[in-house]
Amino acid sequence: MSPPEGPARDIVRNRKAFHLYEILDRFEAGVALTGYEVKSVRDGRVHLKDAYAAVLDGELWLFQCHITPYPHYTSEGFEVPDPERKRKLLVHRKEIAKLKSKVDEKGLTLVPLRLYFKGSRVKVELGIGRGKKLYDKRESIKKRDMARDQEREMGRRG
Repeated sequence: MSPPEGPARDIVRNRKAFHLYEILDRFEAGVALTGYEVKSVRDGRVHLKDAYAAVLDGELWLFQCHITPYPHYTSEGFEVPDPERKRKLLVHRKEIAKLKSKVDEKGLTLVPLRLYFKGSRVKVELGIGRGKKLYDKRESIKKRDMARDQEREMGRRG
């Protein structure tokens, strides 16, 4: 019997990913964490700013995801682990093979978009993204500004 699934509760979002990448597809993966890391994640001591995922030796790994060591863990004399160590992502083999072929073939990147709790488990939402060029970034900023101005005008009239 599996644990009851509650609503997904966001821990952290990678907002910069949507500025730097055009997200083509999304999927979910579990994250293998140690005990102190889960406590730090519950406190929100996580940064996804420069994080990325990659396939190594047939396994999916999360790199440069900074999880600050839990303060009570470090004060008790335990060895302080590396906060940016690579963390294994839990995904089926068929999904890993599919992701590897997409990333290798088309020059796409696996970008973590958000980290969240699903029930009591920590999950990461990965996006398959293509890097935006400078003119694409400018175009998306222009569209966002136009939409904001349009909303502002609609608010004044209503």
